[in-house]
Amino acid sequence: MFEDERDDKIYNLIITQGIDQNNEYGQFTEKLFSKVEFLWKESMSGSYASAGEEFYKKVDRIIMLSGLYNDNTELFEDLLAASEKYDIPIVLVRPLGVEEVPEKLEEKAATIVGWNANCIIDSIKDAPETM
Repeated sequence: MFEDERDDKIYNLIITQGIDQNNEYGQFTEKLFSKVEFLWKESMSGSYASAGEEFYKKVDRIIMLSGLYNDNTELFEDLLAASEKYDIPIVLVRPLGVEEVPEKLEEKAATIVGWNANCIIDSIKDAPETM
């Protein structure tokens, strides 16, 4: 009945990790896993600064967990540069329990989302392709 609405695309995501005192990465990926109809995989690199075009041309979205920004600034800077260079939309996720996001990240984000699983999926799917 709703076959036309089904999205069979497998989204290739980079999700920020690093020092994560509140386990935001784990909680975020649980949200993605809870929506079994949303197909995704994660791309990781030992160094996002040196990963080249071959790596980034396969990435659909960069997910930035803004609660990790202060402890992982270099990682975020590398991903901001890659987003700009390879025209990859950034989905910025608010810190758990906080509305404010770092201004520098807000300026670069294609969209900003909280922690509702449905809103997260919609934001990933609907993030503008150009920044």
